[in-house]
Amino acid sequence: MADETAVPAPRATANRSTTPVSGTFTDYIGSNWADRDDSIPEPREQAPFAAARRRRVSELYPAATLIIPAGASKVRSNDTDYPYRAHSGFAHLTGWGSDTVPGSVLVLTPRDGGHDATVYFREAAGRDSDEFYANSDIGEFWTGRRPTPRQVAADLGLATAGLGELDTALEGIDSTAIILRDVDSALTERVDHARVLAHNTDDNGNFAFLAAPGPFEQVDMDFARDLSELRLVKDEFEVAQMRLAVAATARGFDDVIADRPAILAHPRGERIVEGTFNRRARADGNTVGYDTIAAAGEHACILHWTRNDGPVRAGDLILLDAGVELDSYYTADITRTLPVNGTFSETQRRVYEAVREAADAAFHIVRPGIRFREVHQAAMAVIAAKTAEWGLLPGSAEESLQPDNQFHRRYMVHGTSHHLGLDVHDCAQARRELYLDGVLEAGMVFTIEPGLYFQPDDLSVPAEYRGIGVRIEDDILVTDSGAENLSIGIPRTADDVEAWLKA
Repeated sequence: MADETAVPAPRATANRSTTPVSGTFTDYIGSNWADRDDSIPEPREQAPFAAARRRRVSELYPAATLIIPAGASKVRSNDTDYPYRAHSGFAHLTGWGSDTVPGSVLVLTPRDGGHDATVYFREAAGRDSDEFYANSDIGEFWTGRRPTPRQVAADLGLATAGLGELDTALEGIDSTAIILRDVDSALTERVDHARVLAHNTDDNGNFAFLAAPGPFEQVDMDFARDLSELRLVKDEFEVAQMRLAVAATARGFDDVIADRPAILAHPRGERIVEGTFNRRARADGNTVGYDTIAAAGEHACILHWTRNDGPVRAGDLILLDAGVELDSYYTADITRTLPVNGTFSETQRRVYEAVREAADAAFHIVRPGIRFREVHQAAMAVIAAKTAEWGLLPGSAEESLQPDNQFHRRYMVHGTSHHLGLDVHDCAQARRELYLDGVLEAGMVFTIEPGLYFQPDDLSVPAEYRGIGVRIEDDILVTDSGAENLSIGIPRTADDVEAWLKA
């Protein structure tokens, strides 16, 4: 009888694996398959835009080999992984998004006049191999079919090679190579080793400690910064993706409103809100761009409330901060604060409209040429004025706005804006002088999201305010002449929100 002992499992599953390993079985499972469709696709829409981005990177680093990993899958529990997401820097420079093969690597090799770009990825093994059926990490039976190198090359407009060929490519790098660090630790270690070896090899090929190696880590960090800054101004494709992400997010908000009976009926109604929105994100995109905040009642005063395990009660407000991420990885980031029973109380409306006024004041100053920090300052002027008007501050609004005072910030400790795109907090590694102190340019996309949060135990405010949290967040595109609110179609005024909930 054929031996059917277990195939060694790729991770911690050997004690429960029962996959047959006999030659008879391997021959049988590897035969009698229909020919595959290996047709070559047309280049995807973002391919020429990704090529233009690579040219800009090439101009910044004309003589260096540049290594940009997509990253490996990340373990969630034992032998199960989190849903895979390639690093945003890799996606930006290749155009590969949710269909990226895990572990892929983009290498830009210098040549006269630029760089040659190659994506290395794990090709599918033949059906005559045990990977095909026995490898639960990458086998076709387990994770689905992988594209061929010719298909990926045509799809992305890039040269491709098998991941096994990356070793040969790395053998040729010298101490000037640069890697997008902290994406793939194993690959970074290999590149570090190769750079140190190259740095300490003399002209005759002999190894010797010639001098201290260069500041590889700092150079890599500078590279990550430059890739981040490359995304500050969006191109035509990116802006179109942002519009689509906002539209899908708007549908998700509509879904939540339509699901209110189930939300109110469940003891953890916040979870129903989260699930309803996430269903839309999976149906119309890749997933959510970040953990959904579904904060009802007092939870709305917790800025990043993502446990979402509380009830949703009539008479409360619910703060929904959510965004759909598309298959291209571009995400929206929108917040609306809704009266659960359809009507704001007098105090809720007063707070809500103050926040909207702050958001509108910030939006109205947006245009090319102003500094990013001015957007926040415009919103804070309104927040200070309103909280002073309500008698919540120990002095006037003007006194509160002094840098050493900032009393109004007790009720809004976060910033008003952040850049948005492939990451919900996009371009986060950009230099301060190009971000907070940066000058706005047409094509930038960022949020405007002022809020007021009166903690339930805050004795500095009258009881009627305690436990009320309001945020209004929109996604803003800087245009040649001003700005466009991409999410203006989602109701914003108190009157429009009430009409939306009653429709």
